[in-house]
Amino acid sequence: MKESVAIVSFFMLLSFFVKAQQTPRVDQRQQNQKERVQQGVASGELTRNETAHAVQDQRHIRKAERRAKADGTVTGRERARLHRKQNKASRELRRNKNDQQDRPSAN
Repeated sequence: MKESVAIVSFFMLLSFFVKAQQTPRVDQRQQNQKERVQQGVASGELTRNETAHAVQDQRHIRKAERRAKADGTVTGRERARLHRKQNKASRELRRNKNDQQDRPSAN
């Protein structure tokens, strides 16, 4: 009995790690985007509205990623959809950071 519980626990733990590792490129791109947003805020390149929009975009991407992982498998179509969403968010962030609008300083 104890042995079967240990085996079941092992496979549950293993499946958790497999699910967490199904989209490493998506996860890395999200981390890169987060750093780009933080850098844009620190440098004043992003206004409050632009920052809020970038954060909302990343939230939507995370939500879509969770939905894709929900059934235990991320299909090629789901992965492509995630990459398209990230490409769009990246383009918008680049445009916003380089649009010559500066965040007013707190001084």
